Amino acid sequence: MKNTGMFGRLLPVVWTMALLWWCIPAPAETGEDAARGLVSRLLPKHAEAFLFEVLPQENGLDVFEVEGREGKMVLRGSTGVALASALNWYLKTCCGVNVSPWSASPDLPDPLPMPEEEIRVVTPFRYRYCFNYCVFSYSMAFWDWAQWEQVIDWMALQGVNLPLAVTGQEAVWQAVYRDLGLSDADLDAFFVGPAYLPFGWMGCMDDWGGPLTQDWIDRHAALQQKILKRERAFGMTPVLQGFTGHVPEALSKVRPEARYQQLPSWCGFPGTTFVDPQDPLFLEVGRRFIETQTRLFGTNHYYASDTFIEMSPPSDDPVFIKAMAEAVYGGMAAADPDAVWLMQGWLFVNNPEFWKEAQTEALLTALPNDNMLVLDLWCEHKPAWELTEAFYEKPWIWSIIHNFGNQVTLHGGLPQITQNLDKAMNSAERGDLQGIGLIMEGLDYNPVVFDLMGELFWRPACPDLNAWVTAYTRRRYGQDNPDATEAWRLLLATAYQVPGRAVSDLCMRPGLDSAATEPGTKRDYDVAQLARACSHLLAAADALGACEAYRYDVVHVLRQVLSDLAVPFRAAIAAAYHAGDRERLTEAGQRFLDLLRDTDDLLATREEFLLGRWIADARKWGQTEAEKAHYEWNARNQITLWGPADSPLNDYAAKQWAGLTTGFYLPRWQRFLQRLEASLQAGTPFDSERFEKDIRDWEATWTRGKESYPDKPSGDTISVARRLWEKYGTLVLPETL
Repeated sequence: MKNTGMFGRLLPVVWTMALLWWCIPAPAETGEDAARGLVSRLLPKHAEAFLFEVLPQENGLDVFEVEGREGKMVLRGSTGVALASALNWYLKTCCGVNVSPWSASPDLPDPLPMPEEEIRVVTPFRYRYCFNYCVFSYSMAFWDWAQWEQVIDWMALQGVNLPLAVTGQEAVWQAVYRDLGLSDADLDAFFVGPAYLPFGWMGCMDDWGGPLTQDWIDRHAALQQKILKRERAFGMTPVLQGFTGHVPEALSKVRPEARYQQLPSWCGFPGTTFVDPQDPLFLEVGRRFIETQTRLFGTNHYYASDTFIEMSPPSDDPVFIKAMAEAVYGGMAAADPDAVWLMQGWLFVNNPEFWKEAQTEALLTALPNDNMLVLDLWCEHKPAWELTEAFYEKPWIWSIIHNFGNQVTLHGGLPQITQNLDKAMNSAERGDLQGIGLIMEGLDYNPVVFDLMGELFWRPACPDLNAWVTAYTRRRYGQDNPDATEAWRLLLATAYQVPGRAVSDLCMRPGLDSAATEPGTKRDYDVAQLARACSHLLAAADALGACEAYRYDVVHVLRQVLSDLAVPFRAAIAAAYHAGDRERLTEAGQRFLDLLRDTDDLLATREEFLLGRWIADARKWGQTEAEKAHYEWNARNQITLWGPADSPLNDYAAKQWAGLTTGFYLPRWQRFLQRLEASLQAGTPFDSERFEKDIRDWEATWTRGKESYPDKPSGDTISVARRLWEKYGTLVLPETL
């Protein structure tokens, strides 16, 4: 049937206009758009109550303002991040509520309170950084967009403007190495598995946990595009990957004329292949990588590259070190003349035997200052700026690691954070300090640490911690409560005085301590005082029990009390064995196993502490049952063996999670206790070497298991906590010992 009349004549024009409309790119999302979107997700009932206006920066630094006007909240900021930070300031200061990924959306007063006067805050920091490479493994290995959207919102609220953004880079490597003549089989032997990707990116290992499917590569490239779009909308400057020199071993067969170095083993894994920085291939691969990455993901000109992050270079000759630095930056600059190399300063703390003054100076002075930005990672404990002449005038970022392996521990080092930051800010030797950052290996379980850091991003004047923690407690629970206030005073005096994690004996591979050795993991705080904090926290249950943040804290604090109790319980096992007392050994062993079961019951009441959720997140990326099983093995292996059966990293990423506690740690301890019992019964010494081998084999079998674990919480937190406190409280408070 022919088209006739005016409609028929206009139809081609209509189709042409429609096609043109579809081809016109949508307007870029502005910072105001990003801030409005955040409010609609976080405070959907109050989205219309906030007005957003853009401000110019002040002397190149971000600024925000908050003002009440005719019943509306006017939030002004120089970027979307500044607007979000204005919102966070308003919620904390005027509404008395906290926002974090560890708590539900806040309930706001009605009507919304107005600030007494207009507030204006200018940050002293050009850079507010977030993310260690390892967090992309220990926390975010199997994240989808919904999880990423939440954490990007949280970063914006805190004021982060320089996030590491390295998801999906396997698509870049695949394109580059295919163009260089490598086969997909070559890349299968190069790419590590989903749970280990950061350690492949950093050049620590090849192959382990792989291969990656094309579906994984394609879907994560698409996920990275969404991540970058949202971060850029907020005005953040995403830091993308740069070339480190690490290449597939197969490249040496395709390009045999180039010079290669074999790096030393990292943590027992075979050494990886590294292109000599003085070979032209280094510059070529570096350029190709940045060009390809820019086509896929765009660029904001900042690139992370950490050659030899925990491995010594093949030569300590300062000439070689300088050439290496020039080559790393040269590969970036060949594709992007505006490139800035972001480098972790961890190597100076982790490997001081190699990085002496001559090597450190050669690396840090190889480039003009504007071409490099250095991250000082462990400033709450061992700052590198004091060891390196403040990085020889390179701009640098004061940061905290806080978390290793995303282990579940109660710790924070709040005094060290405030004191060490104050020292750096006021030191005449601080060099070109330009930023502050969070470089945690995992997203952690201690929101108070990140809440404090978020405030220091904007106002680094160190607060009175006792007063600050009291105000934090009120915000976190939505009301004043004397028991909660006292609990947090004691927490600040104990666990939150400690910058390092408190490793749990429950999660450690069992071993027999000698009769002359004090067993267990010592604590750098008074465990009885921590238990007293738990007692006060539980006393507030009737008043605060409806608050989700309170329930989370009850589980986390009581979990730490039980973990601390495992130290003397384990000591009793060793003492009974060395005394040759089978009855005492049985009693002590049963008490330890009961502690594991009870800990599991407590953890099961909160979704944050569930093994099943981790496994479910891994399996959902698989398209076939074989893929799902492979991703599940990655997830199980990372939190247990962390590699092959003889891996020295076993239990590095251990987790006190429901399901893992009774499904892995409990049967492991049962096997240990059975061996001790058999040793006493037979009158033969305990064979620790044989047990170690056998338990490694059992652990490897567990990682291949298919048994399911709940991914939804069960049980009532308060009821379970009260039951366990009644059972164990008399063992931990000094007046009842």
